[in-house]
Amino acid sequence: MGMRRIDEKLAKVASGAYAPRDFILTFAKDADMLRGCSATGHDADGRPRPLAAYRADLQRVIDSDLADIVLTSLSNAETLAETGAYGHSTATPAVRLNDPTDTWRVRGGSYADHPARAFRSARLDAVKPVANLGLYGMTFYNDPAQDHATLAAYSEFRDISRQVAIRHFLQVTDPPFPIDTGEADYAAYRNDIVTRSLAGIPRRERPLFIEVDYHGPAAMEELAGWHPSQLVFGVTGCTGGTTRDCLERLAQAEKYGARVASFSREGFPCEDPVLMLAAMRRVVREGMPSFEAVKVYHDDLRAADLRPNRALQDDVELTSPLLRAHAARAA
Repeated sequence: MGMRRIDEKLAKVASGAYAPRDFILTFAKDADMLRGCSATGHDADGRPRPLAAYRADLQRVIDSDLADIVLTSLSNAETLAETGAYGHSTATPAVRLNDPTDTWRVRGGSYADHPARAFRSARLDAVKPVANLGLYGMTFYNDPAQDHATLAAYSEFRDISRQVAIRHFLQVTDPPFPIDTGEADYAAYRNDIVTRSLAGIPRRERPLFIEVDYHGPAAMEELAGWHPSQLVFGVTGCTGGTTRDCLERLAQAEKYGARVASFSREGFPCEDPVLMLAAMRRVVREGMPSFEAVKVYHDDLRAADLRPNRALQDDVELTSPLLRAHAARAA
């Protein structure tokens, strides 16, 4: 199974020939591994949607060819492969390769309130027939025992993935609760622990790229400039806020060195994923300011006869202090 267009884009980034058209967008539709039944949401009448409707959303994104990578659970990847879902798309199928306990977001569950324990549902030999790329996620807590266990599990994973010949990208997410990092802010700690953890890994085991949470220009520039020919960095999906927040975050991250970004309705419950991906491409590929991109997005919603989640005057607001602080510089 070829890697389709992402190898060419990553090669341009590594060679220093990057242009905005080489930015990689990942659509993450793996919430069934996080939320179970509640991942599919509800229909207009408030009834739970079946898994078939969830998969129909996936097919629409694949058919649009707006995402470079489409991330799913293994079970959905198998179904998509059986139906030939990627037959007319150049998107790369990917599978979530681990699901540590902090990603378990089931109704009534409190797993996310505690440090993650390493876990993998998907067997890599079962992934290989349907995808040769996947996401491996982890979180650092500045706790020796916790972080040692996290990296030990990652080391074991790399051994198996190399044997099976599955490539991966890494997603390093912030803890949902404060972490004591002394006089350093969490972004500085995060940057150091991530690059330190990758320094001893040979090229054949390295992730294709690494996604991290956005902590502003300085933190992004530090990572992006660390070793760009070997380590490509990007940002995790936006979580909450307005559509302007989501698009401005993408614009700023790309300006300061991010070359990849994820997007999911799990993190940002947009009205329509295909239209949102189109808006993201306008921002990153065409350089459209986030304010203008939100207005065009609302025009697209009206044309598709979709009711917006927020009125336009509310949706063009920047509600994140971090994004507001750097919006003028990013424009």
